[in-house]
Amino acid sequence: MEQPNNKAVIVGVNVQDRPDFAYSMEELRNLADACNIDVAGELTQKVAKINSSQYLGTGKVVELSALVEGLDASTVIFNDELSPSQIRNLESALQKKVIDRTILILDIFAQRARTREAQLQVEVAQLQYMLPRLVGLRESLGRQGGGSGMKNKGTGETKLELDRRRIEDRISALQTELEKLVAQRQVQRKQRQKTGVPVVCLVGYTNAGKSSLMNAMLDQYMPDSNKQVLAKDMLFATLETSVRSIELPDNKSFLLTDTVGFVSQLPHYLVKAFRSTLEEVTEADLLIQVVDYSNPEYERLIEVTNTTLKELGADHIPMIYAYNKTDLTGERYPQVNGDKVYLSVKQQSGLEELITLVKERIFQDYIQCEVIIPFAEGRLVAYFNANAHVRETSYEPNGTRLTMECKKADYEKYQHLFAEPEAIE
Repeated sequence: MEQPNNKAVIVGVNVQDRPDFAYSMEELRNLADACNIDVAGELTQKVAKINSSQYLGTGKVVELSALVEGLDASTVIFNDELSPSQIRNLESALQKKVIDRTILILDIFAQRARTREAQLQVEVAQLQYMLPRLVGLRESLGRQGGGSGMKNKGTGETKLELDRRRIEDRISALQTELEKLVAQRQVQRKQRQKTGVPVVCLVGYTNAGKSSLMNAMLDQYMPDSNKQVLAKDMLFATLETSVRSIELPDNKSFLLTDTVGFVSQLPHYLVKAFRSTLEEVTEADLLIQVVDYSNPEYERLIEVTNTTLKELGADHIPMIYAYNKTDLTGERYPQVNGDKVYLSVKQQSGLEELITLVKERIFQDYIQCEVIIPFAEGRLVAYFNANAHVRETSYEPNGTRLTMECKKADYEKYQHLFAEPEAIE
């Protein structure tokens, strides 16, 4: 699976007039571009169902062959995942390199993976994709070794069988290494859960601006933290989960998680391989779905994200929508409409409105109260100044009066020490 750097023709079959077909072909072009492939031409066909042996109808395969030759393309990229026999038949008919949407996405992931965990996950996905396609991927079927008779075990095995066994052994070794990393991640997650700090997870289509939003929040609320994450205008810039603590001015804090972006027809190998990473999403208290509002197909992208979340078992988690890049549309911003915030990360506009909405959803266990803390319990004054939002402090003959917003659990824990506790709401 060497990275192609050449001319290609993209091919798609529009089955039963799919409403998202045109966008899916445009996205295939973008995926090819992300792999540094020069898309020289395009061929599409409308059909009632896909041809099981060649993906395209016979006449279209002839037409495609002529197009590929005319454009001097060396690669043909198909918009759907091809079966092993389809790859074999198409390579035989076209005498060109044949790849599909899945391998393209896997290649991009392989290029972008930086951490050891992401690299392992991508390699597992690639090998699982290759395993049933060894024949189609032009693997030699020549006999290995010699030897007479059947005395020497394995002398009659084909190269294909040996390759298959090697791949299965490699997958097994990678998964063992991955399990260790996943166990570490689970320990970290349990430690975070013990603190009781709410977890907010950024989800959404690839290149919607999730990492940029995380950086903007860090800049606004923690300017000296130096904890920015990589944010680039490209598909799948983020493949590893990043967790950052956001400390708000009123002494409230939450953990913000940045995750891998979704894409339509995300290969199930990848969803499976990245499941451990994406478990962060399933255990969040709130999801922020970041939407590229400037994309004319944004509603379809929301649909793809929601479908992927359902596959992960995260469709029950409360969600708010951050309609990013509103500055590129005619819509007024910043504005809040129910669970939607229209904002522009680039213009740094709408972050406060988004945080207000986040706070309403995740800090419901806070109460407004007024308490008098005896002078002998002065440590509690320091505790609430550090862990609550103290609005007013005054001194009475029998102690310090605090008017504040604090966690209900903290109020109940120290209530017996207050001189005159009074919950306002």
